[in-house]
Amino acid sequence: MAPLRRGHDIAVLHRPAAVTVVLADTQPAIRHGVRSVLERVDGISVVGEASTAAEVIAETARCRPDVLVVDVDTVGAGNCRLIEQIARGCPETGILVFSASDCDSTLIAAIRAGARGYLLKNADPDQIVRGIQAVAAGEVLIGRTLAARLGALLHPTSDHSPYPFPQLTGKEREVLDRIAAGRSNVAIAREFTLASKTISNRVSAIFAKLGVSDRAQAIVLARDAGLGR
Repeated sequence: MAPLRRGHDIAVLHRPAAVTVVLADTQPAIRHGVRSVLERVDGISVVGEASTAAEVIAETARCRPDVLVVDVDTVGAGNCRLIEQIARGCPETGILVFSASDCDSTLIAAIRAGARGYLLKNADPDQIVRGIQAVAAGEVLIGRTLAARLGALLHPTSDHSPYPFPQLTGKEREVLDRIAAGRSNVAIAREFTLASKTISNRVSAIFAKLGVSDRAQAIVLARDAGLGR
């Protein structure tokens, strides 16, 4: 038997396997950017890419990666059936959602469908790497800006009455409360450090969901429900 060469052979025997990753996003630039980050990290290997739901299924089945990094837009905005399908068919693959959406309903739907992690696309490279490593290790990782809301969303306390307008997103609820308090769009935009156009779009969405035609009707409806006090 040939003698064991101590430095080289022992290092090879104990070298951990790389975490394998499939990247799924409709935007090639996003996939390229994340791949560029991961290629600089020892112990992580990108083994496939996908831009459609069909490609996600095919690449996940072919590569059986440790982690699937997927944007919810790739599987259909607000639709997490594909996440459920991957979680059932490839339980060894951890799913990390990487999305521009911080909508409460999308976050909850993704986690309930089987995702182990959820990061926003403004996450820095270190957060992306930590997210992949955590999901590969079987942990659950939620971006800092979302984590504070997750517990309350999954386990609402019985001490509070249900929100009167459940059709609104978390961001829209915040805006409606300010509207009920008599705040202008400019003041609301300044408070949240957002463009006035962004607030105007949210206000329009709120009016449509509440079935009101103007600000005065929205204020009356919201104050009758106890908001803005």
